[in-house]
Amino acid sequence: MKQTPLTARHRALGAKMVDYAGFEMPVQYVGVLEEHNTVRTKVGIFDLTHMGEFELTGPGALATVNYVTTNDASVLKEGEIQYTCLTKEDGGIIDDILVYRTSNGFWLVVNASNAAKDYAWIEKHLKPDTQLKDLSDEVTLIAVQGPKSAPVVEEIFGLSLTDLKNYTFTTVTFEGVDVLLSRTGYTGEDGFELYFPNALADKLWDACLEKGEKYGVQPIGLGARDSLRLEARMPLYGNDIDESTSPLEAGLSRFVKFDKGEFIGRDFLEKQKEAGVQRRLMAFVMIDKGIPRQGYPLLNLDGEEIGVVTSGTHSPTLDYPIGMGYVDVAFAKADTEVQVQVRKKHVRAKLIKGRFLA
Repeated sequence: MKQTPLTARHRALGAKMVDYAGFEMPVQYVGVLEEHNTVRTKVGIFDLTHMGEFELTGPGALATVNYVTTNDASVLKEGEIQYTCLTKEDGGIIDDILVYRTSNGFWLVVNASNAAKDYAWIEKHLKPDTQLKDLSDEVTLIAVQGPKSAPVVEEIFGLSLTDLKNYTFTTVTFEGVDVLLSRTGYTGEDGFELYFPNALADKLWDACLEKGEKYGVQPIGLGARDSLRLEARMPLYGNDIDESTSPLEAGLSRFVKFDKGEFIGRDFLEKQKEAGVQRRLMAFVMIDKGIPRQGYPLLNLDGEEIGVVTSGTHSPTLDYPIGMGYVDVAFAKADTEVQVQVRKKHVRAKLIKGRFLA
């Protein structure tokens, strides 16, 4: 397994370490429930160095980004970020990524498990006069998330974040070294992500803990990250989206810009939009007792299979079970009652619209 520059810090804090996407990562420190609640009510910090970062530069960088992704990067101004998908010719999602518009091109932040295939895919489709560089091994990524995240970050860097809007970024310095600071995250809370050279890892991690102590900061593992993102109804690659699902099926059509010009998968997705999808990713809450898990069948009230659960858990914030799953489009309407097959039992659930949390 690969290690991040912060592995020794996690072990010293007593973290339970697991293999995640080929990296030795902390799944929890004091417990998933406590860590989850810390992010919802105070502030938590995450080591996300396993994520991948690519740099695209040169005159052909914009043409490349717009060809391999579904969103329109041409609308981005320097310092702005957008969510988008890499898609195959058949509309399948290779990855969901973030695109950062920098002064000399673009940064792409990709999922850890997909970094190698993403790089190969983009490299294969580079437009002329474009340079692609993998920065993943050079960059440490720390996320600071929660309602108290802003004052912690402000104290670390000695600045005001009032003008830093969601999905924008800026460059700050820490001990004379540049840090890319973005107002982004994967928890549903206000939060920030810090990208910087590996040599700063220990010092910046320690600074987060020191400055955040009076705000109740805790280090947070991947276990709580999963329950936090599910409550915010954010899809997880490998669970809710993958190469067999399209952005239109996954409810990500607002990130598909057909009017921007040619992109990989456009023809398929236009035809799918015109014909209508056959299934749709929906959120649901449990009516009866039972925890939905990935792979459990979704049934109509007659017991006929109409879909499958892709993510599910007992929500720590709401204190009842929630989930997401693909449902036959005929049933994919808010307030529709369905059943989840939990082992041998059929347990009632209700489809909902929007996020689980207000």
